[in-house]
Amino acid sequence: MRRLIINADDFGLTAGINRGIAEAQQYGVVTSATLMANSRAFEEAALLTRSLTGKQARFSVGCHVVLLDGEPVLPPERVLSLLLPEHNGSHFRVKLSDFAVASFRGKLLPDEIEAEAAAQIQCLQAAGVEPSHFDTHKHAHMLPSVLRPLLRAARARKVPAVRNPFGQVWPLPLGDMLRRRQLWRRFAQLNVLRHFAAEFRREAEAHSLRTTDGCLAVLVTGILDLKLFTKIVDSIPEGTWEFVCHPGYNDADLDKVRTRLRQSRLQELELLTSPGAREALQRQGIELISYREL
Repeated sequence: MRRLIINADDFGLTAGINRGIAEAQQYGVVTSATLMANSRAFEEAALLTRSLTGKQARFSVGCHVVLLDGEPVLPPERVLSLLLPEHNGSHFRVKLSDFAVASFRGKLLPDEIEAEAAAQIQCLQAAGVEPSHFDTHKHAHMLPSVLRPLLRAARARKVPAVRNPFGQVWPLPLGDMLRRRQLWRRFAQLNVLRHFAAEFRREAEAHSLRTTDGCLAVLVTGILDLKLFTKIVDSIPEGTWEFVCHPGYNDADLDKVRTRLRQSRLQELELLTSPGAREALQRQGIELISYREL
């Protein structure tokens, strides 16, 4: 049996992304989303969640915990180790590489990670959203010293599942790899981080959080099209997997946000609501589920 959760990240980031995710669920193959507690369109997304997660809808909403490239929910003085001094101590680090170096050097205080994650989860719960799972912006929970306090926060707030950010780097057409230098760098980064996969599973189990067999499509974030989607779907082995996506509208709201994903969000929305995407899944006999069914 092969089951697949198709999760849209960045819910709440902008009104255009909210609209895109809602359409991808209502008219397409998206079955899950993760909501950012400290985002500009959070309240709208929380309201949308009520209609999207109704009794008849196969859709779940989790917490997209942000520990880098954003601002904390807690007062800055409570999470100083997570902040950059050059931004007057109010912003997280921007790059995953800088965040990882700080993690490896023991500069990120576990109690501060746990407190900030718990505060973000609590923001969702206060807005009437009971998170079905959590993941992290830029997959920061790949790092063991970051993962453990996040799992403690999730367990304390009764969040039952966590994204498994690890998985095989699915085969891509050689021509795409050779033409896209960005893919080389991302492939190298993911290959290094895969060494933490076994520890992730041990920690998730030790904290009694459910998870999938792994994560798909991280490598092709920003370039996903029907050709790549079909190739990934055709390669899914037995088990339960998560497909990560970023649908949305590239509108004026998004112009105000620092992100490399702009036009690609509309491209993904068109893909995820296309007959071709549904046909690829049906051809392989893949069952779509949400995190509520994990």
